[in-house]
Amino acid sequence: MIHLVISGCNGRMGQVVADLCKQEEEIQIVAGIDLHPEKRSDFPVYADPMEYVGPADVVIDFSAPQALDGLLDFCRSRSAGIVLATTGYSETQLMAIEAAAKQIPIFKSANMSLGINVLLELVRSAAKVLGGSYDVEIEERHHNQKVDAPSGTALMIAEAAAASLPYEAHYVYDRHAVRQKRDAGEIGISSLRGGTIVGEHTVLFAGRDETIEIKHTALSREIFANGAVKAALFLAAHRAPGLYNMSNLIQE
Repeated sequence: MIHLVISGCNGRMGQVVADLCKQEEEIQIVAGIDLHPEKRSDFPVYADPMEYVGPADVVIDFSAPQALDGLLDFCRSRSAGIVLATTGYSETQLMAIEAAAKQIPIFKSANMSLGINVLLELVRSAAKVLGGSYDVEIEERHHNQKVDAPSGTALMIAEAAAASLPYEAHYVYDRHAVRQKRDAGEIGISSLRGGTIVGEHTVLFAGRDETIEIKHTALSREIFANGAVKAALFLAAHRAPGLYNMSNLIQE
């Protein structure tokens, strides 16, 4: 039995994760962590992870970057793994994650969708073939409550493209202040916010007299929660310290 702690358990994603875990015979939700610790489920909820003293094998985090330090301390103290599905980390926090991965297993992905990770492979292939003569632009759309922009997934896509391009790319996030022609080395990233859009990401390869688009649309939050649960099962089976991602899960 895997003893699971859900961070951000009272949020929308936390609730979806909890519902999915109830269908997994291998998983028992033992506690929730939330800045607003009112109880909404049949497990105890704490504002501070250190308040929980029971068993913990894996933490799934769908909360906010400011929760990171406490969660890493908690997992190190329990030798527990953690699935980081939160976005918007600072450079300092990313360094802290890499350091903690030397002590505990950490599964980190800005997007837990299997479809998005297939899209990343397609983008790498397209950039390798087309990148020398096609401009690359990325557009992402999310609901009006999303705080960070661009999305972590858009940055993942940009990094996937940049890794396969024959030149050193740089990102341009907002063109209204750029009064010049598009530079050949740019990857443009545009963010739209509105309504209840779960998530849409489109990659445009624009060449001479033709364009190619690769697009992913999320129709519900369950796809991300399902990926996070699979990641938790993966960590429970791989207890060695390290920094894992969706590529590791897909390969297995």
